[in-house]
Amino acid sequence: MRRALSALLLLLVASLTLGARASRSLRSGQARPPFGGSVGGAFDVYFIDVEGGQATLMVSPSGQSLLVDTGWPGFSGRDANRIAATAKAAGVKRIDYLVITHYHLDHVGGVPELAKRIPIVHFVDHGASVEADKSGSELFAAYRKARRSSQHIVARPGGRIPLRGLDVEVLTAAGKEIRPPLERAGKQNAYCAETKLREADPSENAQSVGILVRFARFRLIDLGDLTWNKEYELVCPRNLAGKVDVYVASHHGMNLSGCPALVHGLAPRVAIMDNGAHKGGSPEAWQTVHSSPGIEDIWQLHYAIDAGKPNNAPDEFIANPEENCKGYGLKLSAKPDGSFTVTNARNGYTKTYKAM
Repeated sequence: MRRALSALLLLLVASLTLGARASRSLRSGQARPPFGGSVGGAFDVYFIDVEGGQATLMVSPSGQSLLVDTGWPGFSGRDANRIAATAKAAGVKRIDYLVITHYHLDHVGGVPELAKRIPIVHFVDHGASVEADKSGSELFAAYRKARRSSQHIVARPGGRIPLRGLDVEVLTAAGKEIRPPLERAGKQNAYCAETKLREADPSENAQSVGILVRFARFRLIDLGDLTWNKEYELVCPRNLAGKVDVYVASHHGMNLSGCPALVHGLAPRVAIMDNGAHKGGSPEAWQTVHSSPGIEDIWQLHYAIDAGKPNNAPDEFIANPEENCKGYGLKLSAKPDGSFTVTNARNGYTKTYKAM
């Protein structure tokens, strides 16, 4: 009996020891996810303040990264430094895919400086620039020089960017939109009637690469600086993209974009506006988002000074309420069930949006 009891005690001690070791191993693994991946397999998006340009870093649960645009050149490498610092904080050691939506200074200008700070594996763009004047040609030439040692992909509507852990589909590129509609999309858009077309836009803005990012049940859309008529073509007379959870406000919230047919047709729960203190965030565009069916909140990188208080979000939703700012950003973390959280780096304010 004593021998049996001793053996039982030894077995119990061994089991507890192995269990404790296993628990320590599991906790250790969760605390240090590889390649900056999120604990629990979240999809993280960092909206980096580049003072009215765009730089949006997406980190898949697999650890792979996708950066949309690079902000401005100059300012002693300010924007490239901010992107590199954000990547480091996120555990990202290289940019797997850099998507250049179009060739304007506030989107592609930061490429040469960024390429000096962090490796870029793939460059994704819409092809050659349509702006052949001196400044446009010089800007495109500088970009081509920076990408020549990396792999190059020309985006086509309907194509996919193979980022592990996410479904990244190209909706627009080079002035064209996806056809046929996405799965579960393609319904008649009742908001087309309230949107009047404008003069055709011959600039690079209308060539913007636009993407839909899906993470299980979560959906985010980013159309770069796609302008009014091209937005209309994406959702009228049928909405080819469907509905989304998060809408990255087109063109920094300028009234050259953000047509009601698009915004109301997408019916986002949350909008993220990458505006500057005096760029974007126009009253017309802001109110279009604010009146969209199902909208819960608008988050902004800057307080839009020229728009006035009625056309700005409450203070807790604004990363930089002062013009002379420290470049605070916003972070979004999404889970596979479709729920997501947005955090303001300035004040730590966080809001979670439950799965629907």
